[in-house]
Amino acid sequence: MELCDTHCHLDFHAFDEDRAETLQRARAASVTRLLDVGIDLASSAAAVQLSESHPEVYAAVGVHPSEARQWQADTPARLRELARHPKVVAIGEIGLDYYRNHAPRQMQRRVFGEQLALAAELGLPVVVHCRQASEDVLGLLAEWQSALASSGSPLAERPGVWHAFSGEEADARQAIDQHFYLGIGGPVTFLNAKGLQAVVTRLPLNCLLLETDAPFLAPHPRRGQRNEPAYVRQVAQKIAELHNLPPENVIAITTANAGRLFNWREVR
Repeated sequence: MELCDTHCHLDFHAFDEDRAETLQRARAASVTRLLDVGIDLASSAAAVQLSESHPEVYAAVGVHPSEARQWQADTPARLRELARHPKVVAIGEIGLDYYRNHAPRQMQRRVFGEQLALAAELGLPVVVHCRQASEDVLGLLAEWQSALASSGSPLAERPGVWHAFSGEEADARQAIDQHFYLGIGGPVTFLNAKGLQAVVTRLPLNCLLLETDAPFLAPHPRRGQRNEPAYVRQVAQKIAELHNLPPENVIAITTANAGRLFNWREVR
């Protein structure tokens, strides 16, 4: 069964010593598509470059909310140029982070809004980061998705994914109502993640995506170690356990979900 890792950071220095071997282990684990997600202009360019060298790797380009201070007048144009690459399938990682607060909230919201506008212009879904900012993120996404629908944009039916979802069920339902997918990663396997596990158990599989966020958030029993795309299978196995289904069912559904969102078969 073909697996997808819909969120990783293979361009990070954590993989400098064994990037090729990491990708080989992913292939051996039947991970056939990976989305390398930028957090600023430099990492976005690195993600695009990585996608050029490896057929299974695709790229998302964007500025993370913690990097919002880097936003300059020419940043949208530079992202737009990167996004023209045929293996760029999303704008991300974008959103709001009120936990770390590395940039003022007003600045974060402005940068998020500008990147939502860019995604609408380019017809690309978004990869959304949200930490302790659910109300503002959901409000901005609702306005954006509604505007997409009013304009007749096909993107309104596949606007993006809430990456590393760990919120309340009400937040999940609101995002789903706006046609967003929810990215589920290693934390769902943690022994103390009973709340997240309960939410995932009640969510339909047709709104879920598998991810690792490598090199972060390695699943149990590797928690605290470096994560990598091959470990996405353990996320699928845990979700299958929660839904009382064979892992193959979860893998087939989430892989199809990723294909619908990112259309990456078309640019392979």
